[in-house]
Amino acid sequence: MFKGRHFDRSVILLCIRWYLAYNLSLRNLEEMMAERGISVDHATVGRWVVRYSPELLERFNRRKRPVSRKWHVDETYVKVRGQWRYLYRAIDSEGDTVEFWFSERRNLTAAKRFLRKAMQRHGRPDRIVIDGSQTNREAILLCDVESGLRDCSRRRLNPIRIRQSRYLNNQIEQDHRAIKRRVRPMLGFQSTATARVILGGIEMVHMMRKQQGKYACHPQPSLAEQFNLLAA
Repeated sequence: MFKGRHFDRSVILLCIRWYLAYNLSLRNLEEMMAERGISVDHATVGRWVVRYSPELLERFNRRKRPVSRKWHVDETYVKVRGQWRYLYRAIDSEGDTVEFWFSERRNLTAAKRFLRKAMQRHGRPDRIVIDGSQTNREAILLCDVESGLRDCSRRRLNPIRIRQSRYLNNQIEQDHRAIKRRVRPMLGFQSTATARVILGGIEMVHMMRKQQGKYACHPQPSLAEQFNLLAA
């Protein structure tokens, strides 16, 4: 994974983990590494984050625990080059992250794309809780029909139950805060591609903290240990 890199794997993983997990800037990390006798430019750290975050996330998803069949779906706002973009997110009834999708637009197409991704990876839910968004409701109904048409088991599928309530969806509103807390000090992203990669890394750390990794040892490994397991 780190073949041919000038710096040791432990240094690269440390910088990536600290940047995704804590309210640190790339220049903060440059200074912190210098204090440890390691000369690394902040731009290099940024390239490490963009290069390795998607691969670490992919490896984590292969070790992710199954989620329940009762979901909460909502979207939150993230600024890119001074303009608001949308992070679609879903958690299950236990508070575990189901899926996320970063989109330039907030419309039916984006909502359907997000739900298709979630269902392809985690299967068809029994119930989805949303706020008053009619767009999300329509997207669920359309994806429900599509998933029924793709099902080859010939068994009778009950329709996905939809519950619309601002108050019932407080659980995911609270979960958004962990992501927003890390994004806020960044003062916005410079490109959609970079935002998508870094948000994926932040979501991965959030899932690690919720102990969504499927590991053989108990108790659950620390954040540092989980990063080392993924990079092994």
